[in-house]
Amino acid sequence: MLNQNLENLALSHQASRRLFLKQSTAALLAGTMAQAGVSVAAETAPVKPKAGIKKAVKYQMITEPVSVLDKFKMLKDLGFDGTEIHYRSKVDPKEVRRAIDATGVQVHGFLNSSRDELKDSIDQAKYYGGTSVLVVAGRVDDKHPYDVVYQQQQAKLRRHLPYAEQQGIKLLVENVWNNFLLSPLEMARFIDELESPAAGVYFDVGNVVRFGWPEQWIRILGPRIVKLDIKEYSRKKQVDEGLWKGFQVEITEGDCNWSEVRKALADIGYTQGWATAEVKGGDRQRLQDISERMDRALDLA
Repeated sequence: MLNQNLENLALSHQASRRLFLKQSTAALLAGTMAQAGVSVAAETAPVKPKAGIKKAVKYQMITEPVSVLDKFKMLKDLGFDGTEIHYRSKVDPKEVRRAIDATGVQVHGFLNSSRDELKDSIDQAKYYGGTSVLVVAGRVDDKHPYDVVYQQQQAKLRRHLPYAEQQGIKLLVENVWNNFLLSPLEMARFIDELESPAAGVYFDVGNVVRFGWPEQWIRILGPRIVKLDIKEYSRKKQVDEGLWKGFQVEITEGDCNWSEVRKALADIGYTQGWATAEVKGGDRQRLQDISERMDRALDLA
């Protein structure tokens, strides 16, 4: 029975990869057209995306007390290609659009978190010229049974996936500490059952280290992975100081085996996606350190 299940998963993986490759070109063209359609009058020519893995930070990580435009200029100076905006971020969307057009730094996605209303997030991602909405798929606890959450979260995504497809936006489920989708096999099944080219995974490397190995998740999830969150975790700090203290370690200084992560990403063909830092932010000096650490972790330098 186990062998049969693994064989079925492998077939599902191959089918998903074929679907992913088929859709990727169309999605790229749709995203480019969408960006042109939603942009305010741009004063500069569109910037052609660079090849390879692109680096970003969450917008809330930028604490330098400067204008939106200057924040985008700083990101560009420090080697970042983009950022992501959370639905709670207090920014003027038009000001962000002007900064995008002036610098070429992209807002590649919109962070919805666990809100049930996804249409607004899809619209926001499209307006900024992004390609994805990050979704946290519920939470399991004593009052929210696992099987019920599974059904409810799939139902929520199915309600919004047709609209996401129309807009050229992907709904990406992140692996988080919500007592749900606790293995890569289950996460793969959860995504495949949605049967939509707009459904995928936003894989958080550091979130797995507490109870697993990121490289194993990467190979199993395969082309379902559309984007990456980058952070670290220390099992020693977890044991010595507490569960959440494990995150208080710099990129490349925890228990993530970045060499194996890079190999796994290469194995699944992840060579041109987004990698976004999700760590403690700060001023220009702090962001420069994050940029350099991401370069070392992902061999981007």
